[in-house]
Amino acid sequence: MREQHNAEIIRAFYEAFARRDADAMERCYHPDVTFRDPVFQDLEGRDKVMAMWRMLMGRSADLHVSARDITARSHDGTAHWTARYTFGKTGRKVVNEIDSLFRFEDGLIVRHRDQFDLGRWSRMAVGASGFLLGWTPMFKSRIRGTARQSLQEFMAAR
Repeated sequence: MREQHNAEIIRAFYEAFARRDADAMERCYHPDVTFRDPVFQDLEGRDKVMAMWRMLMGRSADLHVSARDITARSHDGTAHWTARYTFGKTGRKVVNEIDSLFRFEDGLIVRHRDQFDLGRWSRMAVGASGFLLGWTPMFKSRIRGTARQSLQEFMAAR
């Protein structure tokens, strides 16, 4: 029974994401949720995690999200999802393939971990410099710093 509920929460999260319904996405998260991916490495709390999603959804007019391979057990789950969008800073098309891991508490997502190839993403989003430097720690650090600053500015403006 719990497995079915957890799979439904994952499915509801991605369906809401595809509709750009941040409020419905937020209802899937525990108040103490943590999020981690190769760019946003350690976000804690529903407000900060949802600010990231709202910021990302607001940046791309052509964002398309689709999820598949959703699995769930009593305390954890997985999904694979694809994000298709135009990267605003360069106008380049991105198709990012992401694997997600979830942990559940009180029937909600309490830990969300996304994994994707940051070097591959940088080649699509940035172009030549991403191709040449996207694999380097310095380039990855710059991407993370820019994203962190953008999130802080987004949150301050709300």
